[in-house]
Amino acid sequence: MKRGRWADRPETLVERSWLGVIRAAELEAMGMSSSTVYRRCLPDGPWQRLLPGVVVLQKSSPTADQKAVAAMLYCGSRGVLTGAEACRRHGLRAARLPLDGRVHVLLPQRYKAISSEFLTVERTWRMPAPVFRADLPLAPLIRSVTDAARQLRAFEPVVTLLVEAVQRGRCAPRALSYELDRGTKRGTAIPRRVLAEINHVRSVAEFHARRVAAGLEVQPTHWNRDIFDRSGRYIACPDAWWDDVGLGWEIDSVEFHFYGADYARTLARNTRYAEAGVSVVQTLPSRLLNDTAAVLRELRTAYRAASARPRPPVRLGDAA
Repeated sequence: MKRGRWADRPETLVERSWLGVIRAAELEAMGMSSSTVYRRCLPDGPWQRLLPGVVVLQKSSPTADQKAVAAMLYCGSRGVLTGAEACRRHGLRAARLPLDGRVHVLLPQRYKAISSEFLTVERTWRMPAPVFRADLPLAPLIRSVTDAARQLRAFEPVVTLLVEAVQRGRCAPRALSYELDRGTKRGTAIPRRVLAEINHVRSVAEFHARRVAAGLEVQPTHWNRDIFDRSGRYIACPDAWWDDVGLGWEIDSVEFHFYGADYARTLARNTRYAEAGVSVVQTLPSRLLNDTAAVLRELRTAYRAASARPRPPVRLGDAA
């Protein structure tokens, strides 16, 4: 077996690696033969081959960070991370959505690297200027989000991702739509549908609430407006409001925690509603998808009941 610097100073391997990930060519440059690299990556060896020509110096499963590094070592300095992994590194929680652990990298069209293992390589004429996080080049957030959305083929994950991108990532729906228009049309049908409805929602739950409310004969007159009593005292800001009858609808964001500040705030809010004579329907977010018909029945019944009694003396606050 050919021996070199790596055998005399094994710690050099770790020093020359990136999070324990290293190119096979780098190992060979240190004096290790290609047969030794191959042998150490066999099932009973101490290392693993992650991608063609890329090795991780451990037997345990690679982390998401190590897979991202492996992708960049495989694609070279022109590669840019995009999609769900880039969204996660930009700070979006929705990027935890399962994508089978795949890593998506953009490369200029003229490069010939191909997808392999967990890596999706997309060659493009529209290479973005990278944003660096922890030394990894990422596509800007808008491009990362739209690339991730194109890979998600189910409605609910796309809603979760796009709502968070708009609300927490400050991506304007118009900018996301523009980016979808500029790229490939594959996988854009669901994102386009979501973006057409997303402009004014504050949460995923509200998005679904608006879709449910569209099935009502009498739809809410207002969304997210403060309500005050006759003396000007603040009551609440219901998710939806029927001003003609003084009916509120609250989509509770916490599925009944019987302790802590959230529960105390909910009790105080409900007390203010009761003192002002306001009827309110409370719905758990999960029921918007799993029990839609029952939610619609409850809203219709509540509206009829509210119509049958005098409207409470409350008023809307000014629009934001």
